[in-house]
Amino acid sequence: MATIPITKRGAEKLKAELQKLKTIDRPWVINAIAEARAQGDLSENAEYEVAKDRQGFIEGRIQEVEGKLSASQIIDPAELNAGGRVVFGATVTLEDEASGTKVTYQIVGEDEADIKLGLINIGSPIARALIGKEEGDSVEVQAPGGARHYEVMAVSYV
Repeated sequence: MATIPITKRGAEKLKAELQKLKTIDRPWVINAIAEARAQGDLSENAEYEVAKDRQGFIEGRIQEVEGKLSASQIIDPAELNAGGRVVFGATVTLEDEASGTKVTYQIVGEDEADIKLGLINIGSPIARALIGKEEGDSVEVQAPGGARHYEVMAVSYV
């Protein structure tokens, strides 16, 4: 399996989710199944079916998170020294060449991406266009609304 890049913050978030799934959600659903079983006939017991479905979801999510963590390559952006180039984990300030508006993004893994927080997926068109660029470079990004042109204003590793 190929390694999946993830920031230190993203790995900690996945570890916290895994801990919650194993220590809170799993025991809760086991208890819910036991209570539903105690009600008798399982063939017509809706609570039992719901609890079993929930158990399947929780166990599947536990496997998924464990798999991601085992295949992940944890990268701490603060320890990067890429010589001012845009790499995974870098925080980049861009200026739209047409409108002059500035935006700041951090390039992160798939599970961490949240555009509202300025976290963009390494596989997104804008992140792919930025990789390897330096401060002062111009970047053309193919967006759904057409090509957009940005200038890289700053690159930091926080």
